[in-house]
Amino acid sequence: MREHASELGGVQRIADDIHRKQERKQRSKTQRRLIAAVMLLVALVCFGIAVWPTTRAHLQAIAVLDLVGNQPVPPLVQRVVSTKVITREVTINTPNGPVAARMYEPVGKPDAPAFLVLHGVHHLGMNEPRLVAFASAIASCGLRVLTPELPDIKDYHVGANSIETIGETAKWLSQQSGGRPVSVMGLSFSGGLSLLAAADPAYRPSIKFVVAVGSQDAMSRVASYYRTGEDTMPDGKTELLPPHEYGALVLEYEHVEDFVPAQDHEAMRRLLRAHLYEDHDAENAALAQMSDAQRAEAKQLLDTTSPDTRRMLTQAELKHVLEMAGVSPDGHLKTLMTPVYLLHGEGDNIIPAAETQWMASELPSESLRAVLISPVLSHLDLDGHAPSAGDRLRLVHFFGMILADAEEE
Repeated sequence: MREHASELGGVQRIADDIHRKQERKQRSKTQRRLIAAVMLLVALVCFGIAVWPTTRAHLQAIAVLDLVGNQPVPPLVQRVVSTKVITREVTINTPNGPVAARMYEPVGKPDAPAFLVLHGVHHLGMNEPRLVAFASAIASCGLRVLTPELPDIKDYHVGANSIETIGETAKWLSQQSGGRPVSVMGLSFSGGLSLLAAADPAYRPSIKFVVAVGSQDAMSRVASYYRTGEDTMPDGKTELLPPHEYGALVLEYEHVEDFVPAQDHEAMRRLLRAHLYEDHDAENAALAQMSDAQRAEAKQLLDTTSPDTRRMLTQAELKHVLEMAGVSPDGHLKTLMTPVYLLHGEGDNIIPAAETQWMASELPSESLRAVLISPVLSHLDLDGHAPSAGDRLRLVHFFGMILADAEEE
C-alpha cells in the first residue's frame, strides 16, 4: 500500500511539474503577445504622428479646392479648415512706391508660416473674388496669407517692375516672419514673374518655394500663340488650341501706340479697358464718344482674328522682343535652386499648357518638386472639361504637397 501511495505521489509530482511548466509557458506566451501588442500600438502611434501632417495637408487640400470651387466641404474634413481668419490692410514700401496689401491671419497663430499669393492680370487686383476665396481658404488651414496689389499687372501691363515688387513684398513678409523664407504662389503671368524674382540673388533668401499656376515661360512664344493658335512643346510637337481673345487684347491695350495714331491713343485705351473689364456700359459710352474713323479702328482691334489685326500684332511682337524677354523665365531657370511647383490647366487658352512643359524641361531636377497639367483647370478656374476621379485626386495630392511644404518649419 505504502509503495503504491509513493508511486501515486511521484506521478502527482510529475503532473504538477508539467502543469507548472505549462503555466510558465502560457504566461511567457501571454507576456510576449502583450509586449508585441504594445510594440505594435507604439509603432502605429509613431506612424500616425509621422504621417498626420501629410494626411492633414491632403484633407486641407480637399477643403481648399471645395471652398474655391463653391462646393460643400465634407463634414469630416471641415475641422482641418476651421481656424477663424481675420483680415487687415497693410502698406508695403518698395522702390516702385507704396504697395497696398491684405493680410489674412489665422486667429491665435501670430507666428504661423507665411504664404504670399499674387493675383493675375485683372483689374480687381487683390479684391478679385477667386483670389479672396483662395486666400481665405488657405488662411483657414492655419497659414498667414498676404495678397499684395501689383499696380502694373492690375492695369494689364506685364512689366519688369512687377518682378521687383514681388521680390520686395516677399522680402517684407519674410522680415515680418522673423527672417524665415516664405512660400510664394503666382497666378497666371505673376507666376512667371515670381520665378524671376526667385532667381534674383537679392530675393532668393526670402523665398522658400514658388508655385506657378498657369504661367508663361517665354512671352514671345505666348504672343505668337495669340496670333496662330499654335504653341510648340519641348518635344517638337505643336499644341493646337484656339486662343481666347483676352490675350491679344491685353497686348493691344498694353501697347496701344503700336496700333492706332497718337491722337486716338486715349480713346482706344478707354475702350479696350472697358472691354477687358467686361464693363458693357463703359464700353458703349467709349464707343459713343469716338469718331467714325476711331470706331472703325476699334472694330478692327476687337476682332483679334482678322488678318490686319494679326499683322499689327506681329509687328508689335518684333518691336518689343527685349521687353518680353525681360518678363520671361526662359533662360533663367537652369540655375534656379529654389524649389518649384508647376500647375497648368490642360485646356488653358490664355497661356497654353505647353509653357509649363517648357519650364519643367528647363528646371534642374533638384528644384522641380512637382508638375501637373490638369484637365480639372481651365486657366485659373476649376471648370475643366469632364475630369475623372483620378484627375481630381492628382490635383488634391498636388495641393496637399504644397500645403505640407508651406506648413513645415
